[in-house]
Amino acid sequence: MNISIIKCRRKTVCIRVNPDLTVTVRAPYRATKREIARILKEKEPWILKQIAVMKANQPPALSEIELKQLRERAHTVIPERVAFFAEQMGITYERISIRKQRTRWGSCSSKGNLNFNCLLLLTPPEVLDYVVVHELCHRIEMNHSKAFWMEVENVLPDYRVAKDWLKKEGAVVMRQGNCAQ
Repeated sequence: MNISIIKCRRKTVCIRVNPDLTVTVRAPYRATKREIARILKEKEPWILKQIAVMKANQPPALSEIELKQLRERAHTVIPERVAFFAEQMGITYERISIRKQRTRWGSCSSKGNLNFNCLLLLTPPEVLDYVVVHELCHRIEMNHSKAFWMEVENVLPDYRVAKDWLKKEGAVVMRQGNCAQ
């Protein structure tokens, strides 16, 4: 079991089983390692039950054939969405690269090259659009400053919904794609 412990300004210990099946423990600064270990031992049945439920609710991993088909579709769909939003935003870019990445949904280089994860096609369309707009906004602001987020919001006023979806569901989609190797 992969457990991370975060000490913070809390009065009680909080245990969370994350979508990627890791466990996060938030504990007061004053909590000792022994005390946290005791609580984890006490809550172990609950933790294991939560992990089992999450595993049972996971979508099946993609086969190699499904992954190949997904990549092929991504090479058509993603460039279309990039072209659509780039024109709308008046932004240029260089090369678009589409791969199956383990941890990233997209990135933008200082040279204007855009990289996207083919697994984006397993997300709702508004999430795909959010990642495309997010990366295109890096052509204006190469950071995550307030100005950057204002650019994103100008194009997608409800971008926070898609951003939250990625935080909550993204790990499940990544696992679905990463299991096929």
